[in-house]
Amino acid sequence: MLKDFRTFIARGNVLDLAVGVIIGGAFATITKSLTDDIIMPVVGAIFGGFDFSSYFVRLGPVPATYKGSPDSYAQLKAAGVPLFGYGEFVTVVINFVILAFIVFLMMRSVNKLIARLEHEKASGQAEPAADPAEVVLLREIRDELKARGTIPPVA
Repeated sequence: MLKDFRTFIARGNVLDLAVGVIIGGAFATITKSLTDDIIMPVVGAIFGGFDFSSYFVRLGPVPATYKGSPDSYAQLKAAGVPLFGYGEFVTVVINFVILAFIVFLMMRSVNKLIARLEHEKASGQAEPAADPAEVVLLREIRDELKARGTIPPVA
């Protein structure tokens, strides 16, 4: 069973998936920063505030022991106040749309490259296939025999 598991893990698809998850995590961090630090402040300025994620509606009372700001989404949420945080949801949706658009652009570029390579291959512009090892070996033998003068040069 351990051998089967090792074979499964060593397959290219599993390793590719692992690399994809790691790269995806790093890419998600970049996208989150792009959204939180660049795009959302502009969207927030357009809609009347710089912190778009602070848009929320309180659905329940604030505890009497609460000492934080009544306008702080994060503090109210930490205090257990039921909130309808539509600003945070909009931020997450915008994050998703940006990430999906970037992945779309990457896949579009890859598909165009693949189509161009297939077109070149179909039109005969692609690189010729490498000669089989036997042909290469026979050429080397022929060239060595020519160099020794064993066979006359071919015209």
